[in-house]
Amino acid sequence: MRSIRPSSTARRGRSARRTRSPLPVVALAAALALTVTACESGAEAGGDATASAAAGGEGKITIPDDIKDKLKEHGIDLDKWRGGAWKQWDRDDWLREAQDYINPIIEGLWDPDRMREAEDPDRSVDDSDISGDQGVSDPTPQPVQAQAVSPEYHANAPEAGKVFFDSPKGTMVCSATVVQDPANPGKSNMVWTAGHCVHAGKSGGWYRNIAFVPSYNNTGMGSAELEGVAREEVAPYGVWWADWAQTSEQWIEQGGATGGDGAPYDFAVLHVKPEEGSNGKSLEETVGSALPVDFNAPAVPEVDSLKAIGYPAAAPFDGQKLYQCQDKPGRLSLRSSDPTMYRIGCTMTGGSSGGGWVATGSDGKPALVSNTSIGPVKSGWLAGPRLGREAKVIFDSVSEKFAGR
Repeated sequence: MRSIRPSSTARRGRSARRTRSPLPVVALAAALALTVTACESGAEAGGDATASAAAGGEGKITIPDDIKDKLKEHGIDLDKWRGGAWKQWDRDDWLREAQDYINPIIEGLWDPDRMREAEDPDRSVDDSDISGDQGVSDPTPQPVQAQAVSPEYHANAPEAGKVFFDSPKGTMVCSATVVQDPANPGKSNMVWTAGHCVHAGKSGGWYRNIAFVPSYNNTGMGSAELEGVAREEVAPYGVWWADWAQTSEQWIEQGGATGGDGAPYDFAVLHVKPEEGSNGKSLEETVGSALPVDFNAPAVPEVDSLKAIGYPAAAPFDGQKLYQCQDKPGRLSLRSSDPTMYRIGCTMTGGSSGGGWVATGSDGKPALVSNTSIGPVKSGWLAGPRLGREAKVIFDSVSEKFAGR
């Protein structure tokens, strides 16, 4: 599927050419014009680093001194930032490097209307011992119609939610998943999404005002019904700001909006904290669930079925409701030097980017094994990175950074 890059509407590259037998990677790359599938834009967005706003007394948001120092280090005045300075996207001042992530909380920024109007970021392989798959692509899968998840979403997909952020093109949205944190068992504040939902890749830097809303629009209201509703209606479990985000160096250096650049490494991990007080409860405790991440998922031929879940926002969807697709995966190799990706038939569009791909593990329980990254301009299939060594390094780094916190 297109990789969903941050933009106004999720656009895709040309759909993949149908084949009857595995394609050599060079031929496939020439046949595909891929775009990222994960985001949609409509307003404005922003990002953060290790420094984040903390909930202070009387429900006020306070900024730790170390974060204030980091903001000053980058020439950012917090009051001006909150007053709208974050909307300045001068290339020379756009923080880009991994250690530069900064995302101070702007209380009340993500109101229901801003969330509803956010658009998808349209965009176009992890080699955990899958040499047999390397450089090989299977025939293009038949489209699988996305099925609506029954509300309430919290009862049927409690780990799923939306990531909102601001980019130079406006307010964007992706999908994401609450995942378990080995350093804080039962009390995770970690969220899995796509790299292109937090960082622009080779063309830019960190997005801004990155926040996660679990069980967005939990009761499945339509767009018209959502106009003018209270924030609790669309964010029943609160708004959680990403006080830290981490993606792969490959995505930062190679990632692009089209062509599948960086797609095999298009994943990211967020650490979040509530905009308002949560009575000391973690995200996992608040939503009541989190998925384990499997970094040793089997190669494609050994996987019977994968389920992708997300909030598709590009036509014919409107981004307000949760959908899922289930299919037996095939292989997609964009370049012989990169890891082979999972690919399934699915009609979900931009906005679903970053959403979790779930498989049943050897223990019979569900685990996250990938996330939506790319798809063709015309919907019909999705592809996601196979999580391996690089993904685990990022995951472990975020977990260790907040161990015991």
